[in-house]
Amino acid sequence: MVIQGKYSIVASNQVVWQHLMDPEILARITPGISDLHHLEGDKYRAISNIKIGPVKASFEGELEIRDKVENTSATLVINQNSKIGNVTAEIKLQLTGVDDSTEVHYEGDAKLSGKLAMLGQRIIGGVIKSLSREFFKALNKEIIVKN
Repeated sequence: MVIQGKYSIVASNQVVWQHLMDPEILARITPGISDLHHLEGDKYRAISNIKIGPVKASFEGELEIRDKVENTSATLVINQNSKIGNVTAEIKLQLTGVDDSTEVHYEGDAKLSGKLAMLGQRIIGGVIKSLSREFFKALNKEIIVKN
């Protein structure tokens, strides 16, 4: 399943980058995250509770940030497991300065297994878009409050 989109934030690349790389901020603004615990380096254990269509699920697994180019790009590698299935995703983030704003482009691929895969791409795709919008709105609000 392809994951892609973009979001514009009125802040410099540096400010957006600092917020995206701060695990405390990520734990606050990521929809469904109940715990984000540092393991080592840029690797974290994440627990989240998400509603997918008619199903509520608790996921547990790892999040790793790879290929970091400060203020410019990074790759998120996600491995999450639940009773209804597993999710493995690799998502590339690209930050581009546009006037006084930063456009965050994200693109990647997710592999689903178990009941998650059976729910269908349409339902899962809608959930991913909704969660992405919530995440970037919360990030934008966090930046506005701090600046």
